[in-house]
Amino acid sequence: MTLKLYDTTLRDGTQAEDISFSVEDKVRIAERLDDLGVHYIEGGWPGSNPRDIEFFKAMRAQKLTASTLVSFGSTRRSGVKAKNDANLKALLDSRSPAITVFGKSWKLHVVKALRVSLSENLEMIFDSVAYLKKRTNEVFYDAEHFFDGYKDDPEYALKTLEAAFDAGADYIVLCDTNGGTLPFEVADIMEAVKMAVAAPLGIHAHNDSETAVANSLTAVKAGATMVQGTLNGFGERCGNANLCSIIPALKLKMGIDCISAEQLKKLRDTARLIYELANLPHLKHQPYVGESAFAHKGGVHVSAVVKSPLTYEHIRPELVGNHQRVLVSDLSGRSNIVYKAREYGVDIESSSDVVKAVLAELKLLEHQGFQYEGAEASFELLMQKALKKKERYFRLLGFRVIDEKKREDEPPFAEATIKLEVDGDIEHTAAEGSGPVNALDAALRKALERFYPNLREVKLLDFKVRVLAGVQGTAARVRVLVESGDGVDKWGTVGVSDNVIEASWQALVDSLEYKLFKDRKRKKGRKG
Repeated sequence: MTLKLYDTTLRDGTQAEDISFSVEDKVRIAERLDDLGVHYIEGGWPGSNPRDIEFFKAMRAQKLTASTLVSFGSTRRSGVKAKNDANLKALLDSRSPAITVFGKSWKLHVVKALRVSLSENLEMIFDSVAYLKKRTNEVFYDAEHFFDGYKDDPEYALKTLEAAFDAGADYIVLCDTNGGTLPFEVADIMEAVKMAVAAPLGIHAHNDSETAVANSLTAVKAGATMVQGTLNGFGERCGNANLCSIIPALKLKMGIDCISAEQLKKLRDTARLIYELANLPHLKHQPYVGESAFAHKGGVHVSAVVKSPLTYEHIRPELVGNHQRVLVSDLSGRSNIVYKAREYGVDIESSSDVVKAVLAELKLLEHQGFQYEGAEASFELLMQKALKKKERYFRLLGFRVIDEKKREDEPPFAEATIKLEVDGDIEHTAAEGSGPVNALDAALRKALERFYPNLREVKLLDFKVRVLAGVQGTAARVRVLVESGDGVDKWGTVGVSDNVIEASWQALVDSLEYKLFKDRKRKKGRKG
């Protein structure tokens, strides 16, 4: 069975409360979804906001290897020809190789929301799909509120699907938009749809009844060959079907090779990266990819799982990139270090002193609040330190940051001074900025660029601050995540402290040191 995975984290996922991704975030997530092997990545609704328009423009410079980029929008408006509809024009202007349009399947929405006749709604669906199909590679039709519509009036709901199919839709996706359908209903309705419509079918489930994953798997069992969902289940209200649960269930439990075994091992890291970029705490108890998914604490469970993991684990955690944890004496970690080291071209054994040193340091740092899922550059520098190969590019002699506000109706003024030493040469300089961190970043670059001109290539792409859990109030520890780029690569770095300036300093220093490290590594590689 061939099954397509369709990710809508960048569109439907962003409709969740507390979720907001920058254009740079969305590009980075798209790259990771491509690496994960997702077949389709829905990037957004280019007709609804400038950010999504910018995202599709930015993606023109990105080469996806496993995934196809999809733009999303609605069918044409009432009384407007498809060729004159602004929304359809925006979809084509996005230049995405695939397009998804949604239309109404429930008479309630046709009459109350669109305020058009039932026949005109069918014409809107047909016209939109037919118009787009002549002008792009693939067109998918999302039948919004289909299950509710079918339960209200099966005959009309099926007519909406037939309109899309007759217009040439490559996939017809049945949407449980309100999330109120139960698995046994999905099975019955899927069977009825298969009898009425010959098109390939997909499922798009919401989680308002805590059945989105079950509904998606039930639909696949009943014949759906496309599953739509989001990483971590992000989505409006109670969220969307969680691909972090669906993907391993499909591959490991249903025997459907939707992605490769190597790609599946990247699932946990991808899920955690998206949490980091969303600036949200990781859900510890999330199935498959959560920190507690394979954690065991005391008593009979620990005694049994040490002898055989199968006693209390439904899959091997390594299959999804996770690991077993025994909380009373943590036995895991070395294999992760070895795996990461080999990613960076360092071949070491799990029993080596380097692995032991990195593991000890990692546990200490994570206890302090460091997280490396979105800060791969900081982790690689940590590896270099353990290998005793980390170069020291400069020595800090001191810095001072002033943040001053002179008048109530004026913005604050920030200035940073810094003194450092490079190979015995002292540099003492200052810079202004829009805030204390910006001023410190500017001063650090100004001081170092005389010695390392290639640092002028580095741009700060994103800066996130998270207050870590605690009872200290404004004195709480914070984690700073910085994303940087030089036009060739992008990398993330991290800093943690109870002082936001210090945490920012750590992340900024790692960012610049990683640039110097990777450039020298690349230069040595060319010489070799």
